[in-house]
Amino acid sequence: MTRPRHLVHPDRYYHCVVRGNNKQNIFSTTTDMIALLEAFQFAYEKSKFRVLAFCFMTNHYHVVIQTPNKDLSFIMATINRKYSDYYRRRYKYVGRIYQKPFWSKEIDSLYGLLEVSAYIHRNPIQTSVPMVSELAQYPFSTYPYYKTSHEMNLDFLDLTVLPTCLRLPYEKTTEGYCEFVLSKVFYSEDDINDEDWSITKMTWKDESYRFSNRIASQPDSLIQTSKS
Repeated sequence: MTRPRHLVHPDRYYHCVVRGNNKQNIFSTTTDMIALLEAFQFAYEKSKFRVLAFCFMTNHYHVVIQTPNKDLSFIMATINRKYSDYYRRRYKYVGRIYQKPFWSKEIDSLYGLLEVSAYIHRNPIQTSVPMVSELAQYPFSTYPYYKTSHEMNLDFLDLTVLPTCLRLPYEKTTEGYCEFVLSKVFYSEDDINDEDWSITKMTWKDESYRFSNRIASQPDSLIQTSKS
């Protein structure tokens, strides 16, 4: 039976999540994280798309993506197939890698873009056991790109959109966006129903950096596991 395609609008942004089957850690090492990033670049070279935010955790990843040229399902399938090919080769793995192809939800407002991206960027410290003490220390997300002014080498990443969505008292700058992210507190993914990872399940309250350079110094060992 043919799987139904995700119905998307090419000019809209989507929050997509991919998780390891049975919540297993399929992004456990620095090499795995680099391979996932390379899968994004591989898909981008097939058909251009725009990413505003991503965060790679050990058993899942998040991305805010717009796919004006190709169907969202095509882009996500290309990314996941490229990574699964790598994973099977490296670990001689047989069987299902992902829980399901991907989960997606349209982001229907500018403030929604801010909330969803902030939730994504806060993943490393909103888990049951924080993976880092400060978000800028986590090398596997786009937050450090917004935080620093170093050269960016990700063709698909656009840092200009999210700052323009900000409202007072935040300035429409990358610095203002980082302040916005740090002002939010969300439930961890432990509290989200497995079958509906919807932003409506989350609550909040007020309270270009080279990826390869950031993670090159990381040993290729198990990354602290995310509890979600």
